[in-house]
Amino acid sequence: MIQRIPFTRLTDRQWAALQPFLARAAPQGRPLSDPRHRMDGMFHLLSTDAPWRAMPAEYGPGATIARHFRRLTEAGLWERLLQALADLGPRHPLQQLRRLIFRAARRAYRMRGMGIIVLARRLGFLGALPGPAWMLPDPDLSKRLVALQMRHRENFGRFVLRWGRPLRNLMGMVGGRAHIPRYLRLCMP
Repeated sequence: MIQRIPFTRLTDRQWAALQPFLARAAPQGRPLSDPRHRMDGMFHLLSTDAPWRAMPAEYGPGATIARHFRRLTEAGLWERLLQALADLGPRHPLQQLRRLIFRAARRAYRMRGMGIIVLARRLGFLGALPGPAWMLPDPDLSKRLVALQMRHRENFGRFVLRWGRPLRNLMGMVGGRAHIPRYLRLCMP
């Protein structure tokens, strides 16, 4: 298991800053025995490229931590944390968890879909994208291109002759790549 990000357990300040977000995303059911320990385990694994089954035994079964991650993701925790990172000052304790939150957002993309990509792009958090920005879909770009076409609808023939091929290429880029190679995904910080 290769550490991609140096990992330390959550400090009291970081935990206090994280708790309000977790309270809103708390899954229903039995209360957790130690939610801080579970978040430590989650962040420990997020600091690596390892799968959930490689969870160190001190944090409990990897399947349990993965299920908790999935529930927090479905509750929208990572989107709220991305928004909070954009709104909070640079000295806020959550900013110290920035890279781990970005890595969690990248893992959450498979469950949350385009919404998390759009949010990360709009906030300027390219590190939270699950691959290089130029290989991922960009819905905002498609809206701008359609608006550009609408502005030139009276001269549409000349517009298409001049800008047809570049616009077609841009529209192809808007959808992103169908497959991003693993080596490119792994080179993300």
